[in-house]
Amino acid sequence: MSHGGNIKALRNLAGRDVIDFSASINPLGAPNWLRAEVSRNLSETAHYPDIDSTDFRQAVAKSFQVDESEVTPANGTTELIFTLPRILNIKRAVIAEPCYIDYRIACEKECLEIVSLPLHVDDNFELNYSELESLLNTPSIVFLAHPNNPTGKLLNISEMNIVIAKHPECTFIIDEAYLSFAPLQSSKASFTELIKEYKNLIVLRSLTKFYALAGLRLGVAFACKDLTKLMRDSLPPWSVNTLSQKIGTRAVLDSDYARETSEFVEACRNDLISSLKSFPELTVFKTYSNFILCRVSSMTSTELFSRLIKHGIAIRDCSNFKHLDNTYFRVAVRTNPDNNKLSCALSEVFGTKYIYSKTNFIKKKTPSLMMLGCSSNAGKSIIVSALCRILLQDGIKVAPFKSQNMALNSFVTKNGLEMGRAQAVQAQASNLEADIRMNPILLKPNSDTGSQVIVMGKPVGNMRVHEYIKFKETAFNYAKDAYDSLSSDYDAIILEGAGSPGEVNLKKHDIVNTRMAEYAESPSILVGDIDRGGIYASFIGMYETFEEWERQLVKGFLVNRFRGDASLLEDAHKYVKDFTGRDVIGVVPYLHDLGLPEEDSVSFKDNFLPKSGKDANPLDIALIALPHVSNFTDFDPLTNEPDVILRLVRTTSDLGTPDCIMLPGSKNVIGDLKFLDESGLANKIIELSKKRVIVGICGGFQILGKSLSDPHNIEGGGSVSGLSLIPIETTLAQDKTLVRAEAVHKTSGYIVRGYEIHHGETKLFDSPKLFIRSDGEAIGAGDENIWGTYLHGVFDADEFRRYFINTLHKSLDREYTDSIRYSYDLEPAFDRLAQTVRESVDMDKIYQMMGI
Repeated sequence: MSHGGNIKALRNLAGRDVIDFSASINPLGAPNWLRAEVSRNLSETAHYPDIDSTDFRQAVAKSFQVDESEVTPANGTTELIFTLPRILNIKRAVIAEPCYIDYRIACEKECLEIVSLPLHVDDNFELNYSELESLLNTPSIVFLAHPNNPTGKLLNISEMNIVIAKHPECTFIIDEAYLSFAPLQSSKASFTELIKEYKNLIVLRSLTKFYALAGLRLGVAFACKDLTKLMRDSLPPWSVNTLSQKIGTRAVLDSDYARETSEFVEACRNDLISSLKSFPELTVFKTYSNFILCRVSSMTSTELFSRLIKHGIAIRDCSNFKHLDNTYFRVAVRTNPDNNKLSCALSEVFGTKYIYSKTNFIKKKTPSLMMLGCSSNAGKSIIVSALCRILLQDGIKVAPFKSQNMALNSFVTKNGLEMGRAQAVQAQASNLEADIRMNPILLKPNSDTGSQVIVMGKPVGNMRVHEYIKFKETAFNYAKDAYDSLSSDYDAIILEGAGSPGEVNLKKHDIVNTRMAEYAESPSILVGDIDRGGIYASFIGMYETFEEWERQLVKGFLVNRFRGDASLLEDAHKYVKDFTGRDVIGVVPYLHDLGLPEEDSVSFKDNFLPKSGKDANPLDIALIALPHVSNFTDFDPLTNEPDVILRLVRTTSDLGTPDCIMLPGSKNVIGDLKFLDESGLANKIIELSKKRVIVGICGGFQILGKSLSDPHNIEGGGSVSGLSLIPIETTLAQDKTLVRAEAVHKTSGYIVRGYEIHHGETKLFDSPKLFIRSDGEAIGAGDENIWGTYLHGVFDADEFRRYFINTLHKSLDREYTDSIRYSYDLEPAFDRLAQTVRESVDMDKIYQMMGI
C-alpha cells in the first residue's frame, strides 16, 4: 500500500478491526456538529453545488485573514498537487525528500525533470537552505512541506523568505497540510502571510486531516490573484461538492474545536513519544505534527508492520519513501487508549515486560461489556444479571459494575456500606457477595432537585443538581479507581449505564454511560424496550446523537421485552443495520413474573400493578405509594403469594377498605407525611387502624410514630407530627445507620434477616418491642395489629411471611394453611433468565466483542 489509511485493505489483511496508525487524522474525530450539518444539508445534494464555493471561500478568507480572491477551494489538496505541475508551465521540479510521495508522482505524470534534495538523518532531517539554493539555477517548481511528512520537521520561515525572494523564476509550493496539528505557537507560523508579498508562492492547506473529513475531501490553496485565477480556471467545475462546502464553511470558523485539538494532540503526542522512547529497539525523531517518525533496529519496518497487524495495529511502513530504508516507520498520534494499545502491542513484539505510561506501566484492560439503554427502565439491569449468570455458568469469573446509580432502592454490604440494590442482585447472579466497588456512586433523591450523595458506601452530603455537577469529576475519579480495583480481581466485567446516554444536556458531565465505557475500553450494546414502542427509531436516533468515538463503542443493539414472533422483526433489523452498520444481536422475550427485584422507583410506580392471587378469596393489601418511596422491593416476596393481592394506593378513593395497609420506606419522611396529610390518606389510615392491620417499614415505621425531628437538616429541618399509631418518637441523626441485621420476631419466635439504612434514632417509650436484634436492641415495635420495623427484607423469610399472612387470615376468620406456599429464592429466577437470554441473544458475538 503506497499510502496509509487504506482501512478496507488493512482490515482484510488483519482479519479483524484495526486501529489505524498509518493515517494521520485528527484523533478527536470529526466535530460533534458534523452529523447534524450533513443531515440538515442532505436535501441540497439534489442540486448542483455552488460552482464558485462562495460561502466556503468567504469563511476561509475570514479564518486565515486573506482576501477571498486569494483562495482556491479543491477536492482535497491532492487535487491541487496533481493540477499544479500541469498548469505552471515549468518543466523541472525540486522536491525535498523524504516527503509525501504524491509530489513526485504528480510531477512524473507531467514528465517533469525531478531533482531530489535529500533530507539526511544525520542532520535530523532538517532542510539545508544553501543546498536548496544551489539547485535553483533553473526555473523549477519547488515542493516543500511545513511540517514535512513523514519527518514532522518545520521549515524556517525567515530562511525561506530569503530563498523565495531571490528566485522569482521558481514557484514554491508549501504544503501546510499538517501545520494545524503543530504546537500552538508553531502552528501560527504559516507561509500564508507571505502570499501578498510574493507572486511565486502557493500555500496548500488540507481540511480533511485536521477536521477528520478524509472521506469528504476538502482543501484550499492560497496564492496571489493571478495564480489563484489560473488554478480556479484549471480545476474541473463543481470540484467541491455541496456537503464539503457546507461542512468546510462551518469547520474553518470553529475556533473551539481547533483549540481543543491542539491541546489534545500535544498532550497525547508527548505521552506517546515518551512511551516509544522506552523501547531500546526504537529511535524516535522529534516532530511538530500529529505523527511520529521512528526507526526500528531489531527487524525491518515491513516485518514490524506484519507482526503488529496481527494485533489489530496498523503502522505506516516508510520503506517506499525516497531516502528512507526499510527500517523506518511512521505512527499517527491517536487517543491515549489507542496509543497505549500500540505500546502494548510493541511490548509483545519486542518482548518488553514494562513500558512507559502515565501509570509507569500499561496494563491490558479486563474484558468487559457495557449495556446502555435507550431510556430508563429499558431492562439494562436485568440483562446485566442475565449475562453475569451466563458467564458464571460458562466458567468465567465475572462481576457487575455501575459507576453511578440513582435509586432509592439500596442495599447494605457485609461491611456496612450502602450501594444500589440492583448491583447487589447482579452480584448474586454472579454468585458473589455484594461489593461496594460494584456501585461506587449512589444518588438517593430526596427532592425534585436534590439527592443524598453516597460515595464508596458512605454519604458525603445532600447536593442540589448544580452542586453535584461540580462534584462529578471527583465522583468519576472514585468510580475509575473502583473499576480498576474491581476489574483486577475478575476475568470479566459487565457494566451498566444509566438512563439514556443520548441526553445531550447531560453528556458533557456523564460519568456512567459512554464516558465510563471509554475508560473501561468496553464495547457497548444499546438496549431498547420494544414493549414501549418506537424502539427502532430510538436505536437510530440514539446512534445519531453519539459523537464518533461513542459510535465506535457501540457494537450492536438488543431488543428487550418482545411479545410475539421474532422473525417478524427481520425487516426492521435490516433497516437498522443499513442505517448504522451495526447488527441487532438478539430479541429477548417478555418475561412474565420473572421474580427478580425491580431496579428503581420508576419501575415500581409504572409497573407495580394489582396482581390477582390464585386463590378464590385472596388478602387485599394496600401499599401506599409515597412520593419519596425507597426500598420498595421489601414487598416483592408478597407479590408471588397465591393468597395475596398487593396493590398501589395513591389516593383515598384508591384505598377502599383493604385487609392490611403498608407504608414503605421513605427518603423524605417529612415530605411524605405532608403528602399523607394533604391527600387525606393520613386521616383515612388512622380511621382504618381501628379494624385493619397497619405495617410500616423503616420510614413507614417512623411515620406511624408520634413525631419526627430533623435538627441537622437531613430532610429539610424542623419537626412534624406522625400518625401517632405507635408510641415512638424519632430524631434524624447526622450519621446514618448502615448494618446487616438478624432479629427475632418476638410474637412468633421466627428469625428474620435483612439490613438497616436510616438516619432515624427512635425512642420506643412504652411501645412493645417486637423485633429484637441479636445484640439485644429493638429494631421494631408495636403489636399484631399495628407494627413497624427498621429491618429491610423482613418479608424475605418464608416462615415469617407465611406467619404474617396467616395472622391476617385468622383476624378475618378465613381459612388458611400452615405450609409455605411460595419460597422467595432468586436462584431459579436467575437460571430461567439466563436460559432465556442465552437462547435469544448471539452469545458467540458477545464473547467476540469482549475478546473472550
